[in-house]
Amino acid sequence: MLLHSSTPTSHAAICELGLSPEISARAAQCSVRRSFLKSLGTAGGMAGLEPVQSALAAFPWLTALADASQAQPNRAAAQPAEAGRSPHRPIQACILVFHYGGPSQFETYDPKPLAPAEVRGEWQSIPTAVPGVSIGELLPRTAQVLDRMALIRSVHHPMRNHNAAAAEALTGRTPIGGDLELLADDSRSFPTLGSAVGYGLGERAGILPYVALPYTIYNVVQLPGQTPGILGGAHDRFQVFGDPNNDNFRVPALELPGGRSDGQLQARDQLLKTLDARAPLGPRMEICQDRALQLISSAEIRRGFQMAGESPAVRERYGRHLIGQSLLLARRLVEAGVRFVTVFDGMHNGQDANWDSHQTIFPRHRQLIPPADQGVSALIEDLEQRGLLDSTLVVQMGEFGRTPKINASAGRDHWPDCYTVALAGGRVQGGAVHGASDKLGAYPDRDPVSPADLAATVLWRFGIDPQREFHDPTGRPWRLSDGQPLEGLFAL
Repeated sequence: MLLHSSTPTSHAAICELGLSPEISARAAQCSVRRSFLKSLGTAGGMAGLEPVQSALAAFPWLTALADASQAQPNRAAAQPAEAGRSPHRPIQACILVFHYGGPSQFETYDPKPLAPAEVRGEWQSIPTAVPGVSIGELLPRTAQVLDRMALIRSVHHPMRNHNAAAAEALTGRTPIGGDLELLADDSRSFPTLGSAVGYGLGERAGILPYVALPYTIYNVVQLPGQTPGILGGAHDRFQVFGDPNNDNFRVPALELPGGRSDGQLQARDQLLKTLDARAPLGPRMEICQDRALQLISSAEIRRGFQMAGESPAVRERYGRHLIGQSLLLARRLVEAGVRFVTVFDGMHNGQDANWDSHQTIFPRHRQLIPPADQGVSALIEDLEQRGLLDSTLVVQMGEFGRTPKINASAGRDHWPDCYTVALAGGRVQGGAVHGASDKLGAYPDRDPVSPADLAATVLWRFGIDPQREFHDPTGRPWRLSDGQPLEGLFAL
């Protein structure tokens, strides 16, 4: 179950939602416990225990985390990265900006001004802060911060459908199900990168390792590549649904109910532990309760979600639109200690829904590029001003690029054979361009890079050995990544 800004938090509501037998059984267990407490004459104190119980209901992945903590089947999670592979000054956080649908590299980061008109397109390229490097004309603000970014112009993979391509891009692995249009996650799915990072960090991951916002993305089915897959539910994302640009944006599940203070919550926790000693529920539930209490009692995490804490000037700089305010929320969460934040740009697939511009690409991209230009450039500048840019890696990508040749509908079709991914921060070499596409932007001309290499790079920058092994539920060993980190792109 994922967090929704309006998710009910009572156990009755959990049962009504028809969730898994495990979750329903836990709710029933809590019900028995309430009866026991009443028999002790503590019904008056029970209201104060409800915040912890509500958190358990809202975040059932805490139960999976408790199971993992007890069983520890993947002991590699507790092991430090191999000294030989650990980078100097590892990053503390990563913000992944995912432009769902596939932005055109020709209109953004890899223009071809000397190519034929049917490849070049309608727009011009513009100079940037990096001498000799040009980008699309609708990215003027990004052009000014390109000296703090690096472009990888030779990314490629074999998946041509959105679902399979998203799985490849978001996990760094070719999906076992193959290149299917309606591919969905199943028990064999590989973990999304944020889950892999949370797993690899172990205890260093903190109380809220991975947040995805402002929605889950779909193409008829939920796109694969968004779940922890074979890593298990203990490493699932904290999924937020809601527009941070709305004045009433909030996450009720993290709010202290009934106007209680943190101190009152801690006092109730002591009462809970006293009662547990008289009627213990076992270490599994104790782990759950401790994790839930840490989460809902973290004032820092709560403040991270409170967009009203930002000045109007900062909010305007990011742009008063969904992508801009989502990126601002991501920066706030990084400040609050979240290690990995995915910002999705485009919830559903379609010509007018996301970046999938098979027709009239120029009017459609003219709508999409300026908000992204404003938000991403603001994020880079803001992280730098706050002293967070060196310790935070920003990754900007889609699931693939667009075809070199403009089609008969004045659009560009899917093209995973060569596209561009942009990096910023994390001590990346500012102004670097890694790899290159050929004259028509069709295929890598040099230094090809795979999604596996990108995933390995992110893991390596966190100080996690990409080759570290874990075991799936059947006991089969897997590496966190089979790619090679792009170590030369970073000034360490």
